[in-house]
Amino acid sequence: MAVLTFKPKAIVKKLLAVLPERGRQVLIARYGLGKEPIKMTLEAIGDKYGITRERVRQIENSGITNIRKSKVFKEEVKTFEEIEALFESLGGIVSEEDFLNTITTKDKSLQNEVHFLLVVGDPFKKLKESDEFEHRWHINDDHAKKVEEAIRKLYKNLSNEELLPEAEIISNFLKHLESVNDKYKNDEVLKRWLSMSKKIARNPLGEWGVSHSKNVSVKGIRDYAYLAIRKHGSPIHFREVAKSISALFNKKAHVATTHNELIKDGRFVLVGRGLYALSEWGYLNGVVKDVIAKVLEKNGPLGKDEIIDKVLKERYVKENTILVNLQNSKHFKKDKQGRYSLV
Repeated sequence: MAVLTFKPKAIVKKLLAVLPERGRQVLIARYGLGKEPIKMTLEAIGDKYGITRERVRQIENSGITNIRKSKVFKEEVKTFEEIEALFESLGGIVSEEDFLNTITTKDKSLQNEVHFLLVVGDPFKKLKESDEFEHRWHINDDHAKKVEEAIRKLYKNLSNEELLPEAEIISNFLKHLESVNDKYKNDEVLKRWLSMSKKIARNPLGEWGVSHSKNVSVKGIRDYAYLAIRKHGSPIHFREVAKSISALFNKKAHVATTHNELIKDGRFVLVGRGLYALSEWGYLNGVVKDVIAKVLEKNGPLGKDEIIDKVLKERYVKENTILVNLQNSKHFKKDKQGRYSLV
C-alpha cells in the first residue's frame, strides 16, 4: 500500500469550498464525496434538482474548471506532484482500480477522494474502458501508446489455448517494449500493465494466456481438472484429479462428477484403468483396439513386440490386454512372417 503524506479528505474539502453551493453539491454527488461514498449518475442528480442530465454535465465541467483556476488549487501543487510521483513508481500508466487499490482496498470514501484529485489534477489523463483495456490513467500520451501497443502485439502472438508461466509472458512482453524507458522494466510494473488488458489474463495457477480461453477463464470442474492434470504433468487417476482440484483451488470436487466430466471432454484421454492424460500430450484416442489400429495405420505391418512397445507408450495396460485384442480377426490379420496388419 502507498502511504500518502497528505489527507485527501481535507484537500478535497478545500477545493470544493471555492464553488457555489449547487456546483459543490453536484460534484459531491457525482464523485461520491459525501457521508456515503455513493456516486450518482447524471440522470439521478438531474432528477434531484429538476434539471436535465446535460445541464448536470455542464455544472460538473464548470465546477472542475473553476477549481483548476482557483488560488487553492495552485497552493496544492505539492499534493499533485506527490500523486504524479506515485504514478511514475507504478509505471506511468495504470488501471484505475489498481491505482486506487494501491492507496486502500477497504476505504471507499478515501478511494473516491483520490479519484476526484485525479479528475481535477492537470497531469492526469483518463483513458476510458474499451474492448481491449480497463479504465486507466496516465501522465504521458507517448508512453501510454507505447505500452498499449506492446500489449496488443503480445496478445496477437498468443494462441487461444496457450498457457505461459509468468516468467515467460514477462520475457515475451519485454521484447515488445524496446522503446519504453528501462526504469519501468521491472516485474511488478510489467504485471501491472498486463492487468490493464481485457485480452490477456492469469488463470488460478498464475499462468498467463488469452483471457477468453477456458484454460484461463476457469468456470467448471472440467476446466479445473485440465489445470490439475496439466500441473501434475503425467497421467493421473480420476480420484487423484478430484483431490487435486480441492487442494489447488479450494473447490469441492466429487469423484463421480469429476470422472463424468473427464469422459465428456475431448481435452482428456483415458489411457488406463481410471487414468487420464491430456490429449495435447499426443495420446491417441480410443480403446486399446483403436490404438492398435491407429498404430498399424501409421506404421504398416508390425511384429508383436513392436506393436506392444508402441501401444504401451499410449496406454497403461498389461501386455496381455494388447495380445488379446490382436486376436480379433475382424480387425487384424497375421502374415507368414508373424507381422500384424489391418483387415
